[in-house]
Amino acid sequence: MSRERATALLVDFDGVLRRWDPAVAAGVEQRYGLAGGVLLEIAMQWGRLQPVLTGQVSHADWMTSVADALTEPAGGAERARAAVEEWQSYRGEVDNDLLDFVREARAGGIRVGLATNATDRLEEDLAVLDLAGEFDAVVSSYRLGVNKPAKEYFQAACQAVATPPDRVLFIDDEDWSVRGARAAGLSAHRWTGPGDLRYLRAALAY
Repeated sequence: MSRERATALLVDFDGVLRRWDPAVAAGVEQRYGLAGGVLLEIAMQWGRLQPVLTGQVSHADWMTSVADALTEPAGGAERARAAVEEWQSYRGEVDNDLLDFVREARAGGIRVGLATNATDRLEEDLAVLDLAGEFDAVVSSYRLGVNKPAKEYFQAACQAVATPPDRVLFIDDEDWSVRGARAAGLSAHRWTGPGDLRYLRAALAY
């Protein structure tokens, strides 16, 4: 039996709607005498990352912990903090093809939510990237206190777009997140780039 087309869409932020240029972090690391890849490696350690994604610590505290964990560059702790601050000044870039699709879907009557594991800086990032107001709902793990791929996260996300799970399409670039959405009863697609938009249009009821 074929599944009905979705009437709501949930879109991941980082790696999907927002892209990161790896050259930015690499340039900071080079300028400050840090090992290549060390900023992201430290920041993404789960024991350091999970608390900031679930509202236990702030984005600022998270970045302080990254600076503290760095092998000190020449100039010591102050220089480590400066490197992290410069790295964090970059807010990424919007995938305009996907943004156009989000606008198209909303114009066609589809409820669209941003569904992201995020810190308390999410609202500020959305404003900086001119994305405030582009969604019917913003579902942040920081605000919920639970992160993807937990079933409770997806239940809350479906409630935010006022749509039952079996009529919601979720897109994310991480396999584990896609699997979590499917386990919660949503349709889910792993995002690989704008080439996926044809499939996504076909999966939505507009």
